[in-house]
Amino acid sequence: MNESPDPLLDLLHLLDLEQIERDIFRGESRSALVPRVFGGQVAAQALVAAGRTVPADRGAHSLHSYFLRAGDPGAPIVYTVDRIRDGKSFTTRRVVAVQHGQPIFHLSASFQTHEEGMEHQAPMPAAPDPETLPTAAEMLPRYADRFSDPGVVDRLIEAREAVDLRYVDAPPFGTVGEVREPRSQVWFRTNGKLADDPLLHVCMATYVSDMTLLDSVLLAHGRGGWAVGDVVGASLDHAMWFHRPFRADEWLLYDQESPSASGGRGLGQARIYTADGRLAITVIQEGVVRVPRG
Repeated sequence: MNESPDPLLDLLHLLDLEQIERDIFRGESRSALVPRVFGGQVAAQALVAAGRTVPADRGAHSLHSYFLRAGDPGAPIVYTVDRIRDGKSFTTRRVVAVQHGQPIFHLSASFQTHEEGMEHQAPMPAAPDPETLPTAAEMLPRYADRFSDPGVVDRLIEAREAVDLRYVDAPPFGTVGEVREPRSQVWFRTNGKLADDPLLHVCMATYVSDMTLLDSVLLAHGRGGWAVGDVVGASLDHAMWFHRPFRADEWLLYDQESPSASGGRGLGQARIYTADGRLAITVIQEGVVRVPRG
C-alpha cells in the first residue's frame, strides 16, 4: 500500500493499476464507510483498465456497469479486459472485476476519436459560488450528534480528503425526518492538480460520481442515509456519458435528482457542469434503498 501522507497521491496510487498480462490488471482495495469496497473505486479502476487498452487519441464517451457482489477491502481486485470492437471511430471494451474467483463488477465502456458535430445542451442550473460553501471538515462536525457511531465523522472526513466536496444545501443526514424535494447539489474538485491526461480526469469523476448520487432518494423520504442507520442499501448499476472535456481538478457542479423510488430501489440521475456552464457528464444510477427491519 502507498504510505503517502498526501490523500490525493494515495487515491492516484489506488487508480494506478498493475498490468499483469496484456489485458489483465490488478488493483488494490481499501475499505469504505461500510465493510466493503467503495463502488466508485471499482468503477474508476475498471475504466482505467479499459482505457489502457485503447489508443490515446480515443476518449471515453460512455460507460454502463453493474455491481454484482460486495467487494472485499482486504483483497486485490483483478480486472480482465475484453477487446470487443476496434472500429474506425469507436472502440468498445468490456471489463470484469474478480475477487476470490467470483465476478464482483461488470463494465462496458465506449471510446471515440475526436469529432466535430451538432451542439446543444441543457442550461446549467443556478448554484452558489463553491468558495462560499463549507468544506467537509467544516460541515461534518456540525452533524456529529446524528450518528450513533462517534467515529463516523472522522471516517467521512478521511474518505473525502482527496476530493473537496461541498454541499449546496444540508446533506440528508443534516435534516433527518424532514421530507424535502428530491434534489441535491454538490460542487467538487480534487484537492490538488492532476496531470494533463483526459482518461485520468474521466476516471476521477467516475470515482466521485458514486459518493452522493442517491442522496436525492433519501431526501424525498426524510432519511439520513447509511451512516445514520435509517436505511440500508448498495449501488446496483451505474451509467455515465461524457459529453465535453473537463478537468476534475477544477470545480464541477453535480446537480442530482431522483425521479422514482419503488420496489426497494431508488433511481438517481444527474448532470455535471463545469464552472463556466458547459454540460460535461450525465449520470444515472439505481441502488437498493431499504428501511431496516425491526
